[in-house]
Amino acid sequence: MKTMRRIERKMNDMEVMDLLEKGEYGILSTCGEDNQPYGIPLSYVIIDKNIYFHCAGVGTKLDNISVNDKVSFTVVGKTKVLQEQFSTEYESVIAFGHAIVLLEEEKYEPLMEFIRKYSPEFMEAGQLYIDRAKEKVTLVKIEIYSLSGKHRV
Repeated sequence: MKTMRRIERKMNDMEVMDLLEKGEYGILSTCGEDNQPYGIPLSYVIIDKNIYFHCAGVGTKLDNISVNDKVSFTVVGKTKVLQEQFSTEYESVIAFGHAIVLLEEEKYEPLMEFIRKYSPEFMEAGQLYIDRAKEKVTLVKIEIYSLSGKHRV
């Protein structure tokens, strides 16, 4: 990995994990056999410093991951345009990792974490939903090998 250019804007490890855990969505970037970059916004959860997302059982991101499991995942937090300075306040995190499609028996806990994060007032209904849908959904785990954040506040 290259060294961050504006090192004074580097976020500390706690700030990075906080933004990663609190983010509402992130951009998954993959690259397939044609070397064409592909970025797509996704909802996600964090468990034990790994990123999880769900998707249909077929599609470009899974095709790309089957060819090249290296991915990046970017989360952008708060932003504010500073018009008079021709600049922006921002915070963002980028993770690099390996994507792994989970087996059937590995799906339940990540799916429950999605309910906890996005629908916490509907845990019981969410559990029933998972029981009905878990066989149809594909879950992917990103094992992070590099993580950094940058901000201008």
